[in-house]
Amino acid sequence: MNEHLEHLTPPLLWRHFRTLCNTPRPSGHEARLVSLLERWAERQGLAHDRDGFGNLRIRKPASPGKEGAPGVILQGHLDMVAQANADHPHDFTSDPIETYVKEGWLHARHTTLGADNGLGVAAALAILEDEQLVHGPLEALFTLEEETSMAGALHLDEGWLEGNVLLNLDSEEQGEVFIGCAGGADIVVEAQLPTAPPEADAIALQVAVTGLVGGHSGMDIHLGRGNANRLLVRVLRALETYDIRLVDYRGGTLRNVIPREAFATLVLPADELAAAERRVSEIEQELRAELSGVDEGFRLAVSRLQAVPDEALNAHASRMLLAALNVAPCGVERMSTSLPDIVETSSNLGVVSVEEGRFYLCALVRSLRDSGVRDLADRFQGLFELIGARTRVEHAYPGWNPVPDSALLQRFQRLHVQLLGSKPAVKVIHAGLECGILAGKYPDLEMISFGPLIRGAHSPDERVELSSVEEFWQLLRALIEDLADAEPSARR
Repeated sequence: MNEHLEHLTPPLLWRHFRTLCNTPRPSGHEARLVSLLERWAERQGLAHDRDGFGNLRIRKPASPGKEGAPGVILQGHLDMVAQANADHPHDFTSDPIETYVKEGWLHARHTTLGADNGLGVAAALAILEDEQLVHGPLEALFTLEEETSMAGALHLDEGWLEGNVLLNLDSEEQGEVFIGCAGGADIVVEAQLPTAPPEADAIALQVAVTGLVGGHSGMDIHLGRGNANRLLVRVLRALETYDIRLVDYRGGTLRNVIPREAFATLVLPADELAAAERRVSEIEQELRAELSGVDEGFRLAVSRLQAVPDEALNAHASRMLLAALNVAPCGVERMSTSLPDIVETSSNLGVVSVEEGRFYLCALVRSLRDSGVRDLADRFQGLFELIGARTRVEHAYPGWNPVPDSALLQRFQRLHVQLLGSKPAVKVIHAGLECGILAGKYPDLEMISFGPLIRGAHSPDERVELSSVEEFWQLLRALIEDLADAEPSARR
């Protein structure tokens, strides 16, 4: 499948990306791809090994005469976000990604594309295979489970990597280079809430929010896109005047994806049905106006169910839960005062569910300041303690502090001007790159992050601009060759 990819430029990179598209690799299911890459490395005569967690490293010796050059680490993550449109059945553990080209962009059919971070991985593999490239010692580091927990980077063995310079290939903007990123943590909230049978005259409804764009919970959090969990909770709160009680709820699938869909089942007195349906129609118009220009596909639907469930949250638990969800931090919390137009702190209500009284929430909080992450985590805990829920913080990872005067950055800027005729914008990103974690384990590494132009990451709208991949490849090759002529350096 995806034979057309091998006719794109640069062919070596796209051939490897085709392999990634054809090899299922959602987070936690990277083992097949790791084995495939190990076999590829052996055919290429390249050394490979894994650390204690299973992260993969492939090494290539320096070109003759370049043995003393700084060692370069090419870094990316093997996993991809698994998101498909609701009407498109796709098993990310067994089905390949089907791609197509339209108007200069590569897309996937009804699913995420996996350009994040498949193109970075493909570029690193292509560099290892490029026999025309003059280079110093090379290491390609491929981490696991980045999209769900950063676990690969968090558990990376210390003292394992040998290089002096790390090129993170997991950025998504053309003409930009990143030198810092936000840290973050998962906030997990759970509770067993009391239930009771519905009233004798109760009827059941399903309320659904669908058609939203969604997107990356860091890169896109400032764009005003609708969060399906936030919107559906608003709808349910507005219906409380009709004595509704929540039966079940499911919204979102991943904590780092802005939820595109959410569904709730509720019960209410039969004589309130007509009024409730009118209110839903009013709310739909209100929300459609709010989302105009950013989420034109928004849909709010209500449908009556034939069977009435045996149990629903009792009235008090239903009201308390919806109140807590309604005021939970969601979206941009604070903009940076020192970095123009950069989000400093945010929260994403990524996954919410209620089933048989069991409530579960997973939010991802991000901040350029570790104190911002701690503050939001404390606010979640304080809020949900009021309804008797348990809150825990998981998979916390540090931010990446910028070094704006690094020699590596200056080298990249010079090459960008020479090759592309413009100086790259130097940025700090409101997303969780693995650089912050790696810097904590290897504090002497110089590092930058750059990549091709990707839009709609973490959603089925994900796409990459083909011309930007050519520029990315040109820059990457030039930087590695330039570093091969640099003065020998040892880890400080």
